[in-house]
Amino acid sequence: MHISEGVLSGPVLAVGAVAALAGTAVGLKKMELDRVAQAGMLSAAFFVASLIHVPVGPSNMHLILNGIVGLLLGWAAFPAILTALILQAMMFQYGGITTLGVNTVIMALPAVICYHLFGPLVLKPVRIAVPAAFACGAGSVFLGAVLAGLSLMFTEGSFLEVAGLVVTAHLPVMVIEGVVTIFCVTFLRKVKPELLPGYDAAVLHQTIN
Repeated sequence: MHISEGVLSGPVLAVGAVAALAGTAVGLKKMELDRVAQAGMLSAAFFVASLIHVPVGPSNMHLILNGIVGLLLGWAAFPAILTALILQAMMFQYGGITTLGVNTVIMALPAVICYHLFGPLVLKPVRIAVPAAFACGAGSVFLGAVLAGLSLMFTEGSFLEVAGLVVTAHLPVMVIEGVVTIFCVTFLRKVKPELLPGYDAAVLHQTIN
């Protein structure tokens, strides 16, 4: 879902850069010291997942893992994803330097949105947690594809067909990411539930009841 250099207009790049800086500032402010190592590991996982990609017009299709990154980091997904994108742009020329802001927003903003929408549900009973985990993984990819499409459309109206192709091409990725997120959440519920959002509230509720 990286958008390449020379595709987007100046205003779109500027808005993306400002939004990415704002999100990163909030993420750094909210990141707790004991979560820095976790953010680094998830940034590395995001980096590796994007190495295998298939070109789709001015973008490309690959595993993203922004759903699970957002679920575990919340707003800290912004600096984690930005770091991975910088390394990808510098080492492998994925995306680009001028498009860093837009690409960060495309992948990190859906992660934060899904964190707030589905994070409170992943420690609920399994019948609720599993669909919530799938929706988090699939929804983050869908929202990212939509943002990528909107970035292209706001650059030039003739990109409408390409924008639709970007969204459609990521439908299989949405399913895969949803399944991967289910496995990750199921595993963490058993071995490390304190990493999941809402753990303190869930423990408190069990204690009271």
